[in-house]
Amino acid sequence: MPEKKLRVALIGTGGEGGDFLAARGFNSPGNWGLQHARIYHQRTDLDFVGIVGRDAVRTKSRAEEYGTRPYTDIDEMLKRESPDLVSVVLPNLDHFAVTLKLIQAGVPLLVEKPLVFTLSEADILMNEASKRGLFFAICFNHRYAKPLQLAKEAVDAGRLGDLTFASWRFGGEGASTHPHANLLETQCHGFDMLEHLCGPIRSVMAEMTDKTGGGFRTLSLALRFESGAVGSLIGTYDSSYAYQDAHSLELDGTAGRVVVHDTVKAFEYQARGNEVAEHWSAGYFNDLDREFHRITDRYFDEMLAALRQGHSPPVPATAGYRAVRLAYAAIEAFNSGKRVSIPAT
Repeated sequence: MPEKKLRVALIGTGGEGGDFLAARGFNSPGNWGLQHARIYHQRTDLDFVGIVGRDAVRTKSRAEEYGTRPYTDIDEMLKRESPDLVSVVLPNLDHFAVTLKLIQAGVPLLVEKPLVFTLSEADILMNEASKRGLFFAICFNHRYAKPLQLAKEAVDAGRLGDLTFASWRFGGEGASTHPHANLLETQCHGFDMLEHLCGPIRSVMAEMTDKTGGGFRTLSLALRFESGAVGSLIGTYDSSYAYQDAHSLELDGTAGRVVVHDTVKAFEYQARGNEVAEHWSAGYFNDLDREFHRITDRYFDEMLAALRQGHSPPVPATAGYRAVRLAYAAIEAFNSGKRVSIPAT
C-alpha cells in the first residue's frame, strides 16, 4: 500500500522579501512563500490543497501557478481542506495573529522566521501550542546548508578541541518599520546557529547604531557561552548581499579552526599548527548544495518525515522563541550599557 499523502496548505502568496531584493538588482531566492509553494507542488508525497492570501486576484494567480486552490479566508480553507500541515509565510511583522489563530485551531504548523517581534507574543504562542501538544516547527534553514553541517560535524567529532571563540557576521540590505528589525528578523539565524554549534549563550553586551536612520540597522554583540567560550555577532542592513562574504562564520578551538563562507559557498577546516587546510565547495554538477534556497528542500525532507512519524520537529518553534529572548537581552544590554545574563532555558 502506498503511503498516504499529507495534505499541506500555505498562508501567504509570497513576494515581499524577493520583491525588495529584485528591485535592487539581485536574483534572490528571498521570496520564501514561493519557495514553500515550489516544494509543496513538486513533492509527490504531498497534496498541496490550498493557498490563502489577502488579495483574491494575486491568490488565484499563485494557486494556478502551483496547481492548488485559492482562498482568502483561513477558516474556510481549514474547513474545506482539513490540512495536516500549514505553512505561514507572511510579512515579518504580521506573524502573530495568524499563527495564534492556527494554533488555537489545533493545526500542525511550520512558520517562517522570525517567530514574532515581542516576548509577550512569543510567550502566548508557545503557551498555547504547549497546551495542545502541537507540532510547531520554524524554518531556521541555515542548519541545513552543507558547510554549516560540516561545521557541526567537526565540532561534534572534537576536531576543534575545546571551543574558545566564535564569530558570526551577516550583513546586506533590508527595510522595516521596526527599530530592531535586523536583530530580530535576520540575526535570529545567527543566534540559532551559534547556539546550535557552540551551546547556550549565557550573557550578552551590545552596541547598536541608528547612524543611517530607520532604526538600529547595524549592531555588534559580545557573547559569553555557558562553556566559557566567547563570541561576537555583527549584523547590519547597511551593507550589501552583493559583497563576497556577506555572511562569515569562524569557530576557533584549542585543536583547530572552522570557517564558513556565505552560508553555502565554502567550508574550511584547519588543524592547529598545520599550514594545510581542508576545503569544501560544491562541485560542478552539485547545484543542490550550491543554491541557497535549496537548503530549505533538505529541511523540508526532515520536517515532513518527523510530522509523518509523529515525532517532534527537527527545528521546533522553541528555537525561534529562544532567538527572540536573546534579541531582547541584547536590546536590554544596549539600553542599559551593562552585561545581561540569559537563562539557558
